[in-house]
Parts: sequence; C-alpha cells; structure tokens
Amino acid sequence: SIVPQGGNTGLVVGSTPDRSGRQIVLSLQRMQAVRCLDPANLTMTVEAGCVLQSLQEAARQAGCLLPLSLAAEGSCTIGGNLATNAGGTQVVRYGNARDLCLGLEVVTAQGEVWNGLSGLRKDNTGYDLRDLFIGSEGTLGVITGATLKLHPQPASVTTALASVATLDAAVALLQLAQARLGAGLTGFEVMGRCALGLVRKHMPQLAQPLPPSEWTVLLEQSDSESEAHAQALFEALLEAALERGLIDDAAVASSLEQSKAMWHLRESIPIAQAAEGMNIKHDIALPVSSVARFVARTDAALIEAFPGIRLVNFGHLGDGNLHYNVQAPEGADAAIFLRTHEQAVNGIVYDAVGEFAGSISAEHGIGALKREELARRKSPVALGLMRVIKQALDPSGTMNPGRML
Repeated sequence: SIVPQGGNTGLVVGSTPDRSGRQIVLSLQRMQAVRCLDPANLTMTVEAGCVLQSLQEAARQAGCLLPLSLAAEGSCTIGGNLATNAGGTQVVRYGNARDLCLGLEVVTAQGEVWNGLSGLRKDNTGYDLRDLFIGSEGTLGVITGATLKLHPQPASVTTALASVATLDAAVALLQLAQARLGAGLTGFEVMGRCALGLVRKHMPQLAQPLPPSEWTVLLEQSDSESEAHAQALFEALLEAALERGLIDDAAVASSLEQSKAMWHLRESIPIAQAAEGMNIKHDIALPVSSVARFVARTDAALIEAFPGIRLVNFGHLGDGNLHYNVQAPEGADAAIFLRTHEQAVNGIVYDAVGEFAGSISAEHGIGALKREELARRKSPVALGLMRVIKQALDPSGTMNPGRML
C-alpha cells in the first residue's frame, strides 16, 4: 500500500506509515515546479510538493494574491493542503483550499494519470472529479499538480486587536464588521485569555498591545482603494463598536511590522501550548451563531468533570472554526492526564459539537486519529456512499489505508 506525504505538518496521523514495514511512503517534496502563472487568467498551475509560502511569493511577484494562509505555510505543501482541504485565516473572504482550486492532476490507484488541470471557472462537462479528490486525504489517489485561483493584490491591508468581554460580543462585532466592511473583511480571529496567557508565559519577548481580557479579537481588512480609505473605514468600525459597548479597547497596526507582530501572537498559541505540555486538541466547526453557547456549555461540563482543567480556546471565528484545546491542571502530569482522561474529554466535546450541528474536523482532516470518531458520528448513509466511492476508485485498498474509513 502507498502512503502519500507532503510537508509532514498534519495533526491527525494522515501521512504516517504503520509499523508493519509493508507500506511505501510516497514523498511529493521534489515536485516543486510552478508550471504556469497566468496573471490575466488569475491562475497558477503548480506541482504538489510546492511549499505554500513559496507559491504565495510567486503570486506576489506577479502582482497577484494566493490567499490560502495558515500557520504552517513555511513548510506545508499545496498537495497536502488540497488533500485535507485546508482552511486557514482568510476563509471568511476567500474560502477553503477547495474554493481556491480550479483543477487537479491526479495519479489514480491503477497508476493512470488524470489531467484535470483546467483554468476554467465554468465547465459543466460531467461530474466534478476534482471535488472527489480534494479532502480525500490520499485515500482515492495522489494529487500531483493543481491549478489554483489567484486574486488581485489589495491596495492596503489594515490589522487590529480588540478586547471583548464575551464571545457573544465577539460575534456581534463580527456582524458589525461584515456589515461595514463587506468583502473587505479578510480575517476575524478570536483568542481566549488562557491562550494568550500561555504566549505571555512562554514567549514574554512578544509584545501584547492590549492588557489581558477574557477574549481578544484579531481582525483584518483588505481594501482595493487607498490606504486612507481603508483606515477611515476601519476607524469608523471600531468607533461604532466602542459606542455599542462591543469592545473595551483596541489597537490598530500602524505599520506592516506591527501587523505581522499581531498575527505572530495568534500563530504562537500552539507553540506556547506545546511548551506548556501535552494537550488534547479539537479542531471543530460550528455555526457562528452557536459558538458562544457551545463554549459556555462545554466549558462548564469539562470544569465540573475535571476540576482545575485549563481550556485553551482560539480560532477562526469568522467561519465558525474553533480550536478547542484542553490542558491538564497546572502542576499535574500532562502525560498521565491525557492517558487517563482523553477519551472522556473527547466524548464531552464531540457530544456537544453534535448537539450544535457542528463538525468534529473543520480543517485538519480525519486521518487515523479521528477515524473511529467519524464512524460513530457520520450518518450510515454518508458512510455508505463514502465506501462506495472508495471501492470504485481504489478497489484493492492501495491508497493510504486506515485513514478516514
């Protein structure tokens, strides 16, 4: 059997061979060519081993924007991004990896090459095979190339941090930002007190412009007009939010360096959490309107069941994707806590996700780690259809066995 590998940045054991010694690891890292970059068509055709950050830079040099952006962009590859339908920080405007892909090149389980590298935005000639392979985690075939959708570079980008007392206030701020900025709102992140507290503890050299609060929002606007126009819109938004009592304080980046520093705070949370010790991670999606109620109910249930537990919540509130992570009580042995309580913690979290019509995997995929959970929570009809597709495209079970199904 074959286990495709990209940048090895996954979090669900999706590209790690088993211990049998009988699996072939197929690395795509040497496939790093940009085959075509077409600014007029706003597309680029690339090979699967290209590192995401290098593609962002290639697009920028051509005066274009590849808006897929995530913390691992310096090492993750576009093939892996598509195989897991990666999300990231700009989904609120540009969508997931699926939304940024127009075509694929795939090697099938039978060894045939399907060349579907279309740069067309309209093509109704049959089933959309592309969408079968995106998000399939290498279980149906190996993505070797992709044609990606580009966007014009924005004229200006404005970034700010805002303190909010509650998640309800953060959601209200999101609605206000969407009404005031429209498609200009490109990022809307939320970070809990504990999450930024760990950054402050383990990375004290990183400046935090605002004093600690229950929740901190990171929002970003991209504007096609002048920087002055963008600044005026942003300031009006924050003034309105202050008047309505949605935010307690705010800091607007006055330079590109300050903007990068704000994003660095957000991206440092997983690093700080790892420095604190082993933790239980949940990459979940919820209707934005349900996020505050989910957090309140699940926090209470976990605190009651495990006194002293620390809840490290952060994520992409703009699209309802929350990284709901659980840290052992301070002073406890993290490894023992995980070994003893991980199953019970997951049960509480995933039961609540189901009650709020959410998803147990927003952007990290299923892999081997969440396979059994998927089997418990996906409907029999959906699982049956997935197995039919798997059997049709990979009847011998060659492609990445033990993942997803």
